[in-house]
This record gives sequence, C-alpha cells and structure tokens, in this order.
Amino acid sequence: MRLYLAVFALLAAVHCEELFNGDQVLRIHAESEDHIQALKELEEDVDSGLDFWAHGFSTERPVDIRVPHTSLNAVKDFLWENNVPFTVMINNVQELLDREKAEMFNNEDMERKTKSFNFAAYHDLETIYAFMDTLVASHPNLISKVNIGSSYENRPMYALKFSTGGVSRPAIWVDAGIHAREWVTQASAVWIANKIASDYGVDPSVTSLLGQMDIYLMIVTNPDGYAFTRSSNRMWRKTRSVNVGSSCRGVDPNRNWDAGFGGPGASKDPCSESYHGPSANSEVEVKNVVDLIKGHANFKSFISIHSYSQLLMYPYGYTCTDIPDQSELHAVGTAAIKELTSLYNTRYQVGSICKIIYPASGGSIDWTYNIGIKYSFAFELRDTGLYGFLLPANQIIPTAEETWLGLKNIMGYVRDHPY
Repeated sequence: MRLYLAVFALLAAVHCEELFNGDQVLRIHAESEDHIQALKELEEDVDSGLDFWAHGFSTERPVDIRVPHTSLNAVKDFLWENNVPFTVMINNVQELLDREKAEMFNNEDMERKTKSFNFAAYHDLETIYAFMDTLVASHPNLISKVNIGSSYENRPMYALKFSTGGVSRPAIWVDAGIHAREWVTQASAVWIANKIASDYGVDPSVTSLLGQMDIYLMIVTNPDGYAFTRSSNRMWRKTRSVNVGSSCRGVDPNRNWDAGFGGPGASKDPCSESYHGPSANSEVEVKNVVDLIKGHANFKSFISIHSYSQLLMYPYGYTCTDIPDQSELHAVGTAAIKELTSLYNTRYQVGSICKIIYPASGGSIDWTYNIGIKYSFAFELRDTGLYGFLLPANQIIPTAEETWLGLKNIMGYVRDHPY
C-alpha cells in the first residue's frame, strides 16, 4: 500500500493534480434561522475555498461542506461562535482519494491481465466510450450510438439508443454524470446499459418495454468535467467553459436549463459551484441535450441520475409550488423506491426537489416537465454522507442493481400510461 501511495504522489506531482491533504467534510446541522444565515455567510465567502456538497439551507436537512485544511480552524471557530452544531463526516479527504486511486490501479492491472471489463470499478472516459462501442458491436440489432454533438473542449457526446425499430417511437431519456464528480452515476449507467442489453429477450418486462418504446441512455453528460476529475481535480463539478472576465472556469450544468433560470439555489458568481452561467442553455453540453429532446419530440419520460443523498425527486426545484401532476408522480416515485429498497434495504425519500432537498433553479427535469414530459424524475444515489462523492468502488454494482429496479419500475409505468 505504501508503494502505491508513493506512486500516486509522484503521478499527482507530474499531472499537477490537486491534493486534499487534511481537508475535512463537516456536516452542519442548522437548527434555526440564525444558523441558516450563518451558513449563507459562509457560502458567500468564495475566497475561503469552501466546497458545499449541498446547496440551499434549511432546518430539515444537514449540509455537508468540504473545508480546505487551511480554512479549518477559521470555519470551526466561526461555527462555534455562532452556536451552529456540526460533526466531522470525513476526517481527511485525501485518504479516501488515495484509497480510490489504489483501487483503480489494481483494477487496471487486473483488466490488463484478464482482458475483461470490470463493472465494479471507476473507469476513465476513453474506457467508457470503448465499452459503449463494444456493447453496440455485440448487440447491433438493439443498440446504436448517437452522437448528439461535441462538448466545450470538443469531446463527442454519445447516447446509447436501445430500439427494436420503428420511427419516432415514444422514448425514455436517462442521463448520468451531469455533475462530473458524481462518479457512481456514470459507473451505474455503464452497468445499467449492459443490463438492458443482457435482459432484452430474457426479462419479459424489458422485452415488452423495448417492444413499444426506445430508451436513450447518456452515460457521461459532462465529458469535459469528468475528464478533469480524472486528470486534475477529483472534486470538480461543473463544465469547463471559460467565463469571460473571471479566472474561474465552468458552469453548473444543472442550473443552466431554461426553467426559472437565475432563480433561487443558483449563483451569479462564476467562482461558485452552483454558477448558473451567463444565460439559459449557454453550455453546449446542455444545449446538445435540449436540441435532441426538442428534435425528437416524443419523449415520455426524462430521468437524470445524480449522487448523493438517496432521494427520488420530481419537479419543481425553482419553486415550491406543487405541479399539477404531483400526486401521480409522487405515487410513481414511491412505487419505484419500494422496488429499489427491496434488494438491499437502501432507504430513499420521495418528493419535489424544492421541498425535499432545497430550492434549485435552472434544473433539467423542471425544463422537461414544463415542455410536456410529464414523467420527469431525478435520482440521488448512495450514500447519505459517510463517503459522499467518494463512494467506494465495491458499492458500484449494488448501487446500480437497486437503481435499475427503481428505473425499470418507472419505465414500466410510463409504458402502461401513454399520455
């Protein structure tokens, strides 16, 4: 293990990789409006380098913040002075990153020896794209690879289309990895893609679904950001576009959709992790998906996969007003989570984004719901904060398995309720 860590330290130096030695993740428990105001004060202090793993504050849910070691004493003193309760969730972020690197090193070595794809591992973008090509080649009558455009840094953006034929059939959209650092989402989507391919003709529900509808699955929705998490900064969330007049790069692609754009839960500061961008659809990664959805014009469901918190959410995020279909979507979500929980007893909550987690404007499922895609949902996968975005690779397959049960339940409902 020591040898591995020495190798990783050398590689980090060579690639100018950002290190997080001594950084901690604090869990803040706001119990009053004064506590919430103190948190907002912290969030506005961009120079402190605080990384809010959740945005929007209430007394209902804790907030996790990665605090750089250089700011730890000041932040803890601030919280104590304001009587804001907190606990240390992750004592040293770099230790988890080193463990993650060791796992990836061992996996790459094993894959070279066995020449087989390991679904219980985190892979780089090139490996994921190669897997997609292999899957298409193995199932040419079921799967095709759709290039929906290029990213800001000119990487291709691919969606897998599962179809048994027909023109403009009703379809379901599923995407993962819109926030780059949420690695369990891309890894789960890889497993799910293989599962759909393997189960067609075997699982009656999958066979029936694809007999009537198409599925589009985008495994990496933010390819530039994901590549950057692999090469330079594991904690990167945003796109990699240049912001005019600022040294800070990137836009939060899930605050960039034309749904309550620039409202609550999004920042106008380019250095913020929740920066909404100069205008709706300013990010080419968002615009590429928007153009495909509009051009297709027959999507019946839009499902976006995020992590972490173990939630299944429906619109709205930009307002806490109930949508007209609130009761139906809540029932669909509840049934899906019952299926998900049945496998490993993983507990989820169901509700609207605004009410269950926090106000968030410019989100994808709010936009899709507003253009008439009724069955719009967002998953927040494992866990609830023990590892946060650094979920160990041994949880990838269990996470993917249970998520697929929830997804399949929603898809079956959509198939049976064409509106």
